[in-house]
Amino acid sequence: MEAFLVSTGIVALAEMGDKTQLLSLVLAARYRKPWPIVLGILVATLANHGLAGAAGAWITTFLGPQMLRWILGGSFIAMAIWMLIPDKLDEEDASTSTRWGVFGATVIAFFLAEMGDKTQIATVMLAARYNAWFAVVAGTTLGMMLANAPAVWFGERLTRLVPIRMVHLVSAAIFAALGVVALVWG
Repeated sequence: MEAFLVSTGIVALAEMGDKTQLLSLVLAARYRKPWPIVLGILVATLANHGLAGAAGAWITTFLGPQMLRWILGGSFIAMAIWMLIPDKLDEEDASTSTRWGVFGATVIAFFLAEMGDKTQIATVMLAARYNAWFAVVAGTTLGMMLANAPAVWFGERLTRLVPIRMVHLVSAAIFAALGVVALVWG
């Protein structure tokens, strides 16, 4: 349960102001069909985070606990620093053709935008940390949906209510704390 709850909270916070959340806003503004967009985000996230979680679980099979502790601690601290750098949406992330339909365009654009993203890297690290693939993937997926579904439905109004800089600072503090805990208590 801890892996699920921590994964949900970390990814929901990390996603605020992230390029994939910005992509959610762009897709909502472009297509104005929230249900296929939200379902596309869900499918893309399950696929992406499922693979990322599997990579994290796989890493634990060949790294010793001491080496894994140092890598995870350093990775969480690096993620804390990365959280302080705001994301910008790349134009190619939002340029997927409509020949795939709203759902298909969302799945493709969101899956590609999530590659190498903070939340994908966090999923790898959390799966390695907790060695609980299903709980981590379920948690990170729920975190993505908690951050992105409101962005699709409420769009710009939501971004005016939430101080993104504060969310990034809180997220950075949580990642830093997880890094210190991993380094000190392993």
